Amino acid sequence: MSENKSMGNTKLKESRPLKEITKDNFDYPKFREIDGSHPLKKMVPEAVVEYQVRTRHGGQVAFFNFELAKEIGLITETHSHDLTKELKDEILNTFSLVIINEFDQMNNFNFPKEDIRPNTYMATRYLQLQHPCKKGTTSGDGRSIWNGQITNKGKSYDVSSCGTGATKLSPACNINKKFYQTGDPTVSYGCGYSEKDEGLSSLFFSEVLAKNGLETERVLAIIEFSKGLAINVRVHSNLLRPSHMFNHLKQNNLPTLKRMVDYYIDRQVKNKVWKNLPSDPLSVYDYFLMRIVETFAQMSASFEDHYIFCWLDWDGDNILMDGGIIDYGSVRQFGLYHHEYRYDDVQRWSTSIKEQKLKARYIVQTFAQIVDYIKNEKKKSIDDFKNHHALQLFDKRFFDFKNQNILTKIGFNGKIANSLLENHRKEVEEFRNDFTYFEMAKSVKGPQKVPDGINWNAIFCMRDIMRELPQLFLSRGMSSTIKNSEFLDIIKSSYATKADLKRSLRRDLKIKSFQKNYLKLINLASKRFKETPEKILLNVSMRSSIINKYDRVTGDSITTIVGKVMSRKPKLTAEEISIILKEFTEYQNLNPDKERKPSNFETEKEQSHLVKGMLQIVREYRDGI
Repeated sequence: MSENKSMGNTKLKESRPLKEITKDNFDYPKFREIDGSHPLKKMVPEAVVEYQVRTRHGGQVAFFNFELAKEIGLITETHSHDLTKELKDEILNTFSLVIINEFDQMNNFNFPKEDIRPNTYMATRYLQLQHPCKKGTTSGDGRSIWNGQITNKGKSYDVSSCGTGATKLSPACNINKKFYQTGDPTVSYGCGYSEKDEGLSSLFFSEVLAKNGLETERVLAIIEFSKGLAINVRVHSNLLRPSHMFNHLKQNNLPTLKRMVDYYIDRQVKNKVWKNLPSDPLSVYDYFLMRIVETFAQMSASFEDHYIFCWLDWDGDNILMDGGIIDYGSVRQFGLYHHEYRYDDVQRWSTSIKEQKLKARYIVQTFAQIVDYIKNEKKKSIDDFKNHHALQLFDKRFFDFKNQNILTKIGFNGKIANSLLENHRKEVEEFRNDFTYFEMAKSVKGPQKVPDGINWNAIFCMRDIMRELPQLFLSRGMSSTIKNSEFLDIIKSSYATKADLKRSLRRDLKIKSFQKNYLKLINLASKRFKETPEKILLNVSMRSSIINKYDRVTGDSITTIVGKVMSRKPKLTAEEISIILKEFTEYQNLNPDKERKPSNFETEKEQSHLVKGMLQIVREYRDGI
């Protein structure tokens, strides 16, 4: 998001044009669908800026996501994980592109006719708080284009590329009131280029989160150029953000706003994400609002409980409409609940992780305003929706999901968790309150500067006690009590000092309450399902050991791992990165219901030397940001 990172010298060597692909040698026909065509251009033309594009020479395929390519139908399900020459040519021909922008046109640049593609590609308009105009008239994709849409097995996917040239929608263009030549080294992402390390960071992070059931855009390919530059290709079932609608709301543009909302609804229905919509046209918008409530309540609760920071804000820019994560530049997963961390974006500080719920709530409030505007064709003030029933439902569902998440962290399976939520909500919330007390604890050192912002360190690692507690009760007996000093010794993180671990009456009482309420839930499950408490506890212990894995990735560990991959000599091939990614993400899969074969990637013999080093980095940074 910030523009303070120098891109360095961006001059690239030109190579011969790519081999023209004819019907005789075309082995990957689905690539033909990705040609700049997208229904949004026709349905909501005001929402896009169209650009001609030309071939960008000199690129090499640094990574290709075979699993994702199979999922979206780009390659067959039986295709080997080998980058054949034909496949490389297809990837480069489809995605190695750069726009012909306003600077090029003003200076009458002449490009080889054979390099210019027949179709236009779009940059989309959306609201962004870092722009001078707070109505979204000038903001949107500043260095990205949408390559198009691909359909497989009745489901459509959006494909976009970051690093394809400087558009007129970038902050730099509008703050400085000038068009930039693509590759201008005087600005950061205002120059229109992206870097390989950005693509790798997004790749490793998004694949880990996707493995663990979180919605996110995913990296399909990375095309590398000289000086570390890259085009990073991304895919998701629907790449629309709330900000794609908020700009039209701010501009009081009802016709465009309605068509954008209608487009999104239609897309969700066609992708079979939403079913059984009301027959009454106006009631469809109420259904739309309720789905938004559910999505953002679940998303904000999950972010808070998984310690995911993605900088939610009022503009709805840093999140997808379906709650999916996008733009990994400032996205982090913390090892502890570092709820005071703020990202320094030079001109402003980010929201904190605990403030993301309020931002999600305000986004829901804005959608309540949008639905009312569409239904009544008159725009009311956002303040008129402070007490809207959608917000009341959001509050309720947020805590429903928080309760669900804490039961999952304990290790209960879905059947037991649902029963406890339905019949013993009070007891669930009592334990969650004890958990939150320790989770929120901060160091007596106070706020500290970190490389990209400021933080006030959390001091307790709650994964450790959730993993160790059931094993301790099984070995010592459920009537035993974990001593206060031992309890603190288990949960203390690398940030905790002697002063942080100082005993107090309240802390001692909370340690006892934590254990009492934990065992109460075990016993309630035992009675409900007519199993012995020990059997329930054994199942919880096995599941919890996976869910609360000791070494879970953090933002710092991903950054360090990417640096390790980038500096590797000789450079890793695309196939090698694919193998390493699979091995790494399998180890970070925290789903206890996943079938684990005896010969899995967690066995020491099957871990490559590089992956072992990566996992050691994860362990070293397990408490960090």
